[in-house]
Amino acid sequence: MKRLIWWALILLIPVLIFGCTKGKEGTAPSEGVKPAAQKAEKAKDTGMDEMKGLTMEAVQKEGKAMEVPPGAVQISPERQQLIGVKFGKVEQKSLDKVIRTVGRFDFDEKRLVTISPKIGGWIEDLYVDFTGKYVKRGERLLTIYSPDLVSAQEEYLIALRTAKALGSRDSLVESARRRLKLWDISDGQIKALEEKGQVGKTLTLHSPFSGFVLEKMAFQGMNVMPGMALYKLADLSVVWLYADIYEYELPLIRLGQEAAIELSYYPGEVFRGKVIYIYPYLDPATRTAKVRFEFPNPHGKLKPDMYANVQIKIPLGTKLAVPEGAIIDTGERQVAILDRGSGYFEPRKVKLGTKVDNYYVVLGGLKEGERVVTSANFLIDSESKFKEAVAGMGMPGMDHGAHGK
Repeated sequence: MKRLIWWALILLIPVLIFGCTKGKEGTAPSEGVKPAAQKAEKAKDTGMDEMKGLTMEAVQKEGKAMEVPPGAVQISPERQQLIGVKFGKVEQKSLDKVIRTVGRFDFDEKRLVTISPKIGGWIEDLYVDFTGKYVKRGERLLTIYSPDLVSAQEEYLIALRTAKALGSRDSLVESARRRLKLWDISDGQIKALEEKGQVGKTLTLHSPFSGFVLEKMAFQGMNVMPGMALYKLADLSVVWLYADIYEYELPLIRLGQEAAIELSYYPGEVFRGKVIYIYPYLDPATRTAKVRFEFPNPHGKLKPDMYANVQIKIPLGTKLAVPEGAIIDTGERQVAILDRGSGYFEPRKVKLGTKVDNYYVVLGGLKEGERVVTSANFLIDSESKFKEAVAGMGMPGMDHGAHGK
């Protein structure tokens, strides 16, 4: 019996030893690891909560970032790349405003003339006999037979003979001579009359200047009366051009400004003229005013009723300017998004002047050298407004947070 008990004890001791060892290996270590892991995880969650609750004002108090005004947002570099943020600079630029419009050529009104006789009669010879012909100054146009002219010449010759016989030049000669001059008889024709002593039955009309015949109302054998229009001539060595300028561009237009034009049928050739008149009223339908330009036309390439593309270049000098893409125009205000560094962006209200090509003249709100967003600025502005709206609602924990993600 004792022997049996000893054998039972011998077999039980290893089982008890194995059970105790397993208990020490299974329970004791797990109880030591669990508090450490829980502590680390808790520390991690606490850090995230602290970061989520970190407002811009808190950052300023801690001195961890530059001073950023309320309304600014922070965007990580990764997100900036994702939404396509691009930048430009506020800088001093030499600007030239170019006004573009379309113009139509017309005659220079000062270079139009109507030719009409000061004496009645009948047209005998017609030298300029078709419309469009170019005539030079002093060139013969036509001859008129006039009984009145014959009588006036006879009176002048009689007065000359009488004065010669008396040995003096009396007032009758001067009176007869003035009468001939009033009928546009030249000094040369009067001298020829004195030398020949014979009356000419016709009067020759000469062109007063060079130009093209726009209208011809004279026909051979036609009876004409004093003051009747026989020809209308136009000198095209200088032409006018009329262009419509929008109401908001008128303050930039000045008399004497140079204008350049190009025509599709003269590729590569530029013609230059100047502003000579600004009409004092607007077209109520188009809100434009007419501006008249004067262009030299020595070779006759510019013809009335032609159309041309007009450019007026106006130097504005050196101005503070911002890229056009940096401006958000809401209709009520104009806003630019400034890069404040460290991923912070600030919407700022600006005051702008004239738009020149791809730039705006800055009148207020921006300084030289500041960096502005030129692409994706609408997204940043929307995010800033959302933040301000949430902050205005007083919702805790939602006036900050996910903007840097």
